[in-house]
Amino acid sequence: MPGGVASRLTPSSGLRGVEAEFVDADGVVRREPLSQCWSAGFERVGPVRGFASYRGQRNWPGLWWFSRTGEHVGYESWVERDRLMVLDADPGVVAVAAQPMKLSWTDPTGRPVRHVPDFFARRRDGMGVLIDVRPDHLVGPEDAAVFAATGKICAGVGWEYQRVGELAAIWAANLRWLAGYRHPRCARPGPAGVLREVFSDPSPLLVGARAAGDPIAVLPVLFGMLWRGELVCDVRTALLGPSSLVGIAEPAAVAERVS
Repeated sequence: MPGGVASRLTPSSGLRGVEAEFVDADGVVRREPLSQCWSAGFERVGPVRGFASYRGQRNWPGLWWFSRTGEHVGYESWVERDRLMVLDADPGVVAVAAQPMKLSWTDPTGRPVRHVPDFFARRRDGMGVLIDVRPDHLVGPEDAAVFAATGKICAGVGWEYQRVGELAAIWAANLRWLAGYRHPRCARPGPAGVLREVFSDPSPLLVGARAAGDPIAVLPVLFGMLWRGELVCDVRTALLGPSSLVGIAEPAAVAERVS
């Protein structure tokens, strides 16, 4: 059972009739009442369905190398890929699984409902986060009802629920750039220590890089630290550049940061 917050939660009585089908870590397909299996390590399960790829399709599926686990996580569209970037860059997230389960329940009219959320993320404190990725303009009334019901189901087991859409253009562009430096080869302890000293007082990115040494050698380490949240700057509202103000992340902020 995951530790931290998740291990202290108990499911509510409002989950009667809600079942989860999933592929456990041993590759075995399981179907159980969610009230009995909610504490499973869903961040480590296999996809409950495949990722379709065919000529002429209008979405672009693929695999994202998730740097915090060293594993590939599937996605069905570039919108989902961008959300995986957000999760990967968040030091508060330790693992993510795609298409983690098929939830089944009966709606108030008696109609059976089947829903496969896009991701399950596990936070460092043990909390589970179930995520549906759907651009706002593609959410119809039926979709909204399913998402609302999924949110209530998550509340019943103590998970957070997120229905997210497209990433803001500037944030997405910055994360795509920084993602190129997420590999451990860019986590060099020597230059990283110097950069922490240099940016103990916030300063422009390029000024700090030059103060730390040869920018050609230092910048990959600096970008990697920004990706992992060890250094911070405004990546949501301004494009990353030489004059971007960079500082050190507060230890508490790194420990508590969430998507």
